[in-house]
Amino acid sequence: MYIDSGTRHLAKGTRVVVGLSGGVDSAVAAKKLVDCDLDVVAVFMKNWDEDDDSEYCSAEEDYRDARSVADRLGIELLQANFADEYWERVFEDFLDGYRQGNTPNPDVLCNKEIKFDLFIQLAETLGAEYIATGHYAARANEKNFELHKGIDETKDQSYFLQAVPRKMLSRCIFPLALSQKSDVRSEAKSYGFSVHNKRDSTGICFIGERNFENFLAKYIKKSPGPIIDEITGITIGRHRGLSYYTLGQRNGLQIGGLPNKP
Repeated sequence: MYIDSGTRHLAKGTRVVVGLSGGVDSAVAAKKLVDCDLDVVAVFMKNWDEDDDSEYCSAEEDYRDARSVADRLGIELLQANFADEYWERVFEDFLDGYRQGNTPNPDVLCNKEIKFDLFIQLAETLGAEYIATGHYAARANEKNFELHKGIDETKDQSYFLQAVPRKMLSRCIFPLALSQKSDVRSEAKSYGFSVHNKRDSTGICFIGERNFENFLAKYIKKSPGPIIDEITGITIGRHRGLSYYTLGQRNGLQIGGLPNKP
């Protein structure tokens, strides 16, 4: 089955709105769109207003990087702030999951509720039928859209898009579908993008990497309790609150070195 980015069926001059995050992937994605002679408009999304003065907030730096890329490509860069919607439609659900003892993945919900809903709506107001992202994923069967993995199996991000309705995904272009991450960095360097060696973003979608327990403690009250051996009924330790653990967790329980069970 033939898979591609989705650009080959677009006529020159088609308006596409690309999410420009300030990272290397979205930068190269935008460059590939420009090279296809498409009418490209970039949008930088800032969807987290908490901790703006903290060591974890990188939105200002990311915006500067996005601006640098847009200027080099000669494309317009707009800003969008969906912080209120992110809180209501993603973060509250994320917290509720942890309160219930689950381990939710906010990136999946973020794509469904923000990147492939509000972002598409914004693109429509800008006169675009399609959006583009730097996801490592691919399209197939234009008449009956299918989501596939990109060719770089080490960077596949199709899982994070699995909750997005097909109708919305079918309006997305994936310029990195046929790219290897190592090649993307090389391309970014050849284009003169300063982000070519920028570290990949990690952590919670739009929030970033941080001490997770301390972060959760700001929103979820700690409820310590005993760790009990379900076979013997013996208390073998204490936990800091169920919200700070996940099913099957082995490390960080501080119950090692116990004597053999009878």
